[in-house]
Amino acid sequence: MTATDTLPVPARLGRVSARLSALTGWRRLAAAAALGGLATLALPPADLLPVLLVAFPGLIWLLDGVETKKGAFAVGWFFGFGHHLLGLYWISAALFTDIERFWWALPLSAVGLPILLAMFSGGATLTFQLLRRRGFGAGLGRPLLLAACWCLWEWLRGHVLTGFPWNLMGYGWVAVLPVLQTASLVGIYGLTLVTVLVASLPAALPDRETTSRRAWAAVAAGLALLALLGGWGAWRLAGAVDEPVPGIRLRLVQAAIDQRLKWAPSERVQNFQSHLALSAAPPADQAADPAAPPPNVIIWPETAVPFFVEEDARVRQAMASVTPPGGLLITGAPRTVVGADGERRYFNGMVAVDGSGAVVADYDKFHLVPFGEYMPLRQWLPVGAIAGNGAEFSPGPGPRTLHLADHVSGLPSFSPLICYESIFPGAVIDTADRPHWLLNLTNDAWYGRTAGPHQHFVINQVRAVEEGLPLVRVANTGISGVVDAYGRVRHLLGLGERGFIDTTLPKAPDGVTAYARMGDWIFGIMLLGCFLAALASRYRR
Repeated sequence: MTATDTLPVPARLGRVSARLSALTGWRRLAAAAALGGLATLALPPADLLPVLLVAFPGLIWLLDGVETKKGAFAVGWFFGFGHHLLGLYWISAALFTDIERFWWALPLSAVGLPILLAMFSGGATLTFQLLRRRGFGAGLGRPLLLAACWCLWEWLRGHVLTGFPWNLMGYGWVAVLPVLQTASLVGIYGLTLVTVLVASLPAALPDRETTSRRAWAAVAAGLALLALLGGWGAWRLAGAVDEPVPGIRLRLVQAAIDQRLKWAPSERVQNFQSHLALSAAPPADQAADPAAPPPNVIIWPETAVPFFVEEDARVRQAMASVTPPGGLLITGAPRTVVGADGERRYFNGMVAVDGSGAVVADYDKFHLVPFGEYMPLRQWLPVGAIAGNGAEFSPGPGPRTLHLADHVSGLPSFSPLICYESIFPGAVIDTADRPHWLLNLTNDAWYGRTAGPHQHFVINQVRAVEEGLPLVRVANTGISGVVDAYGRVRHLLGLGERGFIDTTLPKAPDGVTAYARMGDWIFGIMLLGCFLAALASRYRR
């Protein structure tokens, strides 16, 4: 046993904090990038939440040694760069589906996107340091101040320009369902605030402005808060609704078509026929139970049909041939219309076809992917969108609720979401016409067997908890599944698997969650409370 082993925890942490705060130059920036990368492991698919107890105290201690505004921004920027470089590596995989055409975009996606997103974490640490210079965040107020600054800028990251709220720290709780229920109260931003605050509290243990007893009490209070939230969440889960919607059977089709073949002219008919064959297969549970009812709603993923359905009667009739009597086939498909100005526009859309081959409903994606589905910098980048094979999509009008009970008896209304429309908290439903479930059609085949599809599925789970609505997800290569209103995965078809899921539709519980009713206002109140508490620490000192 060494002398260091006999030191109390605050003294040992004091040595670590002293070493980190004493770093200068490239060593400080490298440590910040390493801590940011470490924080990524708290998120799916790694789910190592305890690493945040190292990452955020380490960030605070690095900032203790910074004296300039430029230095404070740099520490946060490198932390964010390391975080997004590791957490979003999978985006570059999309370019390898047509690397001959889009080789030039590879460095932009691999490094350029982390560079831009790191500006927000740099803004958070700069704000933190500026307020500390004015006396905010003394003693125990320091973790409060960092959590508030961090989450303010994370909220901005989710809203500035088109927004990209991916890999928020609160998503790490998906593996702990009782704590995840907190999202039904305060949303993912509020859960992220709680997460970063509790993770930052150990930074107060070696703080000379805080007594050891108060610091340990703060850490204990943070853990008690998580236990309290987990206890409430367990109570909520114990009273969860487990009823299916009567008379509704879904078939989720996952054809697992490689993205390189999806739009190949020689493969389009075969890809279409693969979806038809899976749709016409006998029910999965018919062997065990011959009386098992067949599905009456068949769902295909985003752009599963590589043709313009509304303009091709043969395609519609082929779809009608596998549509159950009195049922529907819902699929992602490109749509095109000629506007009042005579210009033809293209949409990443969804259509519902009945047994006669008629299109009875449609929907157009409204939150398009920059560079993927449209080019926001066309004056400087005279190339077409990546996902549209050079063509650009136009946005739809916004969230919509589709009512199709006239075509399938008993089918509750739903909100369609295409691809990453599901990543935006509070923007997945038409609040004036609240649906009874969420339907996400996506194609994550762009990203292969990477962390991206796992992260995307988890994000969908949190949307279900926030809105208190079940969510059905159908993906080309996975992950497809059914999530109930409490974030519990009822059925799952894994990444890269070919097949289908026959399932009931979970019933939405009565009432509306606090988050669905209030949105991010509760998070705003929490954020203001943290800033005021950090200000109060100035006068307490």
